[in-house]
Amino acid sequence: MKIVETEQELRACYPVMKELRPHLQSEDAFVAQVLRQYEQNYRILAVLEGDAVVALAGYRCQENTVYGRFLYVDDLVTAEQHRSHRWGALLLGKLTVFAQEARCARLVLDTAFTNVQAQRFYFREGLLPGSMRFGKVLA
Repeated sequence: MKIVETEQELRACYPVMKELRPHLQSEDAFVAQVLRQYEQNYRILAVLEGDAVVALAGYRCQENTVYGRFLYVDDLVTAEQHRSHRWGALLLGKLTVFAQEARCARLVLDTAFTNVQAQRFYFREGLLPGSMRFGKVLA
């Protein structure tokens, strides 16, 4: 497991991230977006088997008036052929350690109402629903 730092490492993450975010148009656009997000403290933690990325988590520490200081998990995905190997649990465990080390009060993530499989996983890993998020598409 390692924190992704180089453009080459980001490119290795793209196929797995595309499984979670199919709207990502190209590897180059993904790399450019993540590099912009790095300016907002976004990082990717990747699980590797050999040189291949098999799972990853995109995350960042934030602070707001709702939670105080918290670690937000933007992305959590395991490549389809590597699911059921506990990579997601391993990533969440490491992110919990990161959050504790950063003195965060919470670890927070969002999932779609329709993503029942992920919801079961989150419950199993000790994450509980705490709110409902509303949004409006602007672009």
